[in-house]
Amino acid sequence: MNPLRTRWRAWLSARHPAQDDWRLSQRHLYIVPTRIGVAFLLTQAVLLVASINDQLSLGYALTFLLCGAGLASMLTTHGNLSDLHWSLQPLEGGHADADLPVVLRVHNPGRARFGVGIRWAEAVNAPWAWVDVPAQSHAEVHLSWRAANRGRHPLPRLRIETRFPLGLFVAWSYWQPASRQWVYPAVETPCPPLPTDLTGTESSPARGHGHTQDEELHQLRAWQTGDRLRDVLWKREAQSSDPEGPLWVAERRAAQASRLHWLDAAHTQGLDPERRWQRLAAWVVAVDATGQDWGLRLGSDELPPAQGSEQRRQALERLALA
Repeated sequence: MNPLRTRWRAWLSARHPAQDDWRLSQRHLYIVPTRIGVAFLLTQAVLLVASINDQLSLGYALTFLLCGAGLASMLTTHGNLSDLHWSLQPLEGGHADADLPVVLRVHNPGRARFGVGIRWAEAVNAPWAWVDVPAQSHAEVHLSWRAANRGRHPLPRLRIETRFPLGLFVAWSYWQPASRQWVYPAVETPCPPLPTDLTGTESSPARGHGHTQDEELHQLRAWQTGDRLRDVLWKREAQSSDPEGPLWVAERRAAQASRLHWLDAAHTQGLDPERRWQRLAAWVVAVDATGQDWGLRLGSDELPPAQGSEQRRQALERLALA
């Protein structure tokens, strides 16, 4: 790497330390003329020289008036970023083949700010996200980026910029968030079938005699017209001390077989290393959508069976670091 570039990055990191909450103070703001601003300054120089040579009073007035407008524009551009508070919202993990969402919150303690832009500083042709922040209020900015590979990655450096109001000057600053974002393996598409030899059926709850195996007791209720006579609890009726009491029916419901899935890295042997984790990631997403219990085995590392978003998150994080 170029030594000058290395020194530049070291200086930038020391001046802009990694923080999830960042306040734009004068120490962290920079401002220079834009191309239009340089042309504006050269024009003022020409007007000044012409006014001096020809002793034009109106020329002096016009030159100084435009110079004053330029200075006012420079101060306004610098003040448009000063004292803005930026904060990083909690990060959500994403897959390596998809855009990773990042939500930023900007708080303005002073007057209204206009034309504030932010983008990834080192990304080539990264699009700008522009926002206006009302006085003593806040706004949110949504960005996205892609990581080169799975893992837990720091966010790229951000560049905050404005050219408001006239575009004669550009003020900017840098912000390096401290948090890292989970990048899960890409999901293999189309998703291959789940490994059948790792799918077991748990024993069903005990069922009463005379009922089919796809039914289980749900609740007791009074007999109603249309109920089946075989569902009446005749033994309970015979033992009842109230012969005029209602007949009790065992209301039953269809019982879905409770299936337990084990996703094992051993069933991806023979694939390329990265393809193995992509297939397991696809299986995790597919089995999580079924709403059934499942577990994950990565060699000696085992995630106990469970279900839900927390189970899915833990599994994908383990695959990201596998």
